[in-house]
Amino acid sequence: MAIFTYQAEELYEWVKQQDDFVLLDVRNAKDFGRFKVEGPFPIKMLNVSYFDFMEIEDECIAQMPEKDTRIRIVCAKEGSAKFVAEILEKHGFTDVGYLAGGIKSWGNLLIPDLLNTNEDYQLYQFIRPGKGSCSYGLIYRKELMLFDPSRNVEFYLEFAKDQGCTITKTVETHLQADYIAGSRQISEATGAEFYANTNDFQGSKIDYLELKDGDEIGFGPDGPSVLVLFSPGHTPGSTMFVIDNRFVITGDIIFIKSIGRPDLGGKVDEWSDQLFKTIANIKSMDEGIAVLPAHFIDWDEANEKLTFTRSLGEVKKLNEHIYAIDNEADFLNFIKSNMREQPPEYATIRRVNANLEVVDDDKAEVLDLGKNECAASAYAAAQQQQ
Repeated sequence: MAIFTYQAEELYEWVKQQDDFVLLDVRNAKDFGRFKVEGPFPIKMLNVSYFDFMEIEDECIAQMPEKDTRIRIVCAKEGSAKFVAEILEKHGFTDVGYLAGGIKSWGNLLIPDLLNTNEDYQLYQFIRPGKGSCSYGLIYRKELMLFDPSRNVEFYLEFAKDQGCTITKTVETHLQADYIAGSRQISEATGAEFYANTNDFQGSKIDYLELKDGDEIGFGPDGPSVLVLFSPGHTPGSTMFVIDNRFVITGDIIFIKSIGRPDLGGKVDEWSDQLFKTIANIKSMDEGIAVLPAHFIDWDEANEKLTFTRSLGEVKKLNEHIYAIDNEADFLNFIKSNMREQPPEYATIRRVNANLEVVDDDKAEVLDLGKNECAASAYAAAQQQQ
């Protein structure tokens, strides 16, 4: 069997279907440790550097599985994976493929999942496995409203085309720090209205429509309602959106197994108090409403359909140690005990998302890769110590 390339979408399906293969990552140990392929089920994985294949080929071959094993190779940009694939083929391996575009293609992958059925509107969750994040799309009568789109603009344009609809609005729940947002580029490409909270976007070089707490920004009286709900704490301009009184897009405020960290802006005391008040307001919401978070820590947060949504009642039970805190001092102590250093690139990403700094595509790719660090949780803090 000849060496072949495969796409990130295929890799996701193999992992999802629990196919039997070995993923060989040929990046160096540092890059592998920082960011690797992860999915809803365990992956048989090897990390053997491309440079080792160059220098100690026989020792590397000795680490490989049986020669009839399905081996799928990933590297930084594709070329190194192809080089290693050719070495494996030379040594008699018969089923070898390498990831087109390298690890960045996995990092930018978006998986669309329909969250509702038998409705006159469709609500999609776009899962980004490489980032541990989710964006959303709401379709009604050939109009598409996006929430927190990533910089993979082509995906959203193609999705709209496939659905036979037009992107008319794009919305940011807050000024993102962990990934480069796509709303500005999508608005420029399509003419879609860009909505944002001025408490985060004031001073940005972006033309946007200012969100107002309690406003309705949906599709008119006949379509699903989209209620603006200011929810400061992760950032001063954090905003949630209640859709049809059934779903709440929570941004970085409510996660399934944590809450958003309020320290990324360097004002942990002030923002923690805001977050405490927001959490108190959330406690009074209908527990049956479906929480749609912007991020997940791990795939164990997914439901049986492999989407990231739980009822607010379930979320409160999973985080009862947080929701049980009844005073600001104890809440601040919880936040500080679970803080960890934010990645240094976050400051640059915020400036890029405010259009105060422009970077080329290569720099944007580097900034955008890697798991998010937006949750305030003991689990996330412990992960940093590993």
